[in-house]
Amino acid sequence: MTMRHLVTSYLNENSFRTASASRREDVLGMLVRDRPDLVVLDLRLGQEDGLDLLREIRARSEVPVIITTGHRRDEIDRVVGLELGADDYLTKPFGLRELLARIKAVLRRRDAGASFTERGPESGLWRFGQWQIDRRSRRLTNSCGEPIALSKGEYALLMAFVDAPQRPLSREYLLQATRVHEDIFDRSIDVQVLRLRRKLESDPSSPSIIRTERGVGYVFTLSVERIR
Repeated sequence: MTMRHLVTSYLNENSFRTASASRREDVLGMLVRDRPDLVVLDLRLGQEDGLDLLREIRARSEVPVIITTGHRRDEIDRVVGLELGADDYLTKPFGLRELLARIKAVLRRRDAGASFTERGPESGLWRFGQWQIDRRSRRLTNSCGEPIALSKGEYALLMAFVDAPQRPLSREYLLQATRVHEDIFDRSIDVQVLRLRRKLESDPSSPSIIRTERGVGYVFTLSVERIR
């Protein structure tokens, strides 16, 4: 039995309704037809490039994606996959129980983000540096008034920084502030910070707005003022 069949059988046994595919066209078709709650994507998808497929998935949907890679040396693929919007990763060989735990954790994080949104938007227009954020519309704009798209996770993280500017914030605090469950690994915050830096920093490789505090976490260096 192939690994794909083992995974689908195990998830079915644990009350998950699953479908599997081995070709890019089939995966994209299932994304539209079945509207899955989560995708487990093997970056070694036959002869096709799993990273290209991840790009297509992200262009069409915000569905959570867990990527799997074949070897520990595939670190570059894992990093690129996370930067492209994957929510977690597993390196083969992995245990089915660990996969199940990761799936449940990612789904809990998704549901926590949804409940955060449903509580209703806060009001107010805030300025920091060359940026403005409208908390009612959840709209970030730059100095030219151009909107900058933020995912739910990026927005929640930015609000945690805006609410506590120029203060070192631990990863544990950010996990709580962004409504991420305690069983999510700390790297989930690091990945969100990386993505947010790419939106805000002129040079993400040498960040000046979201600075790393060794042994603590991160600090948002800009002063924040409420405009209205």
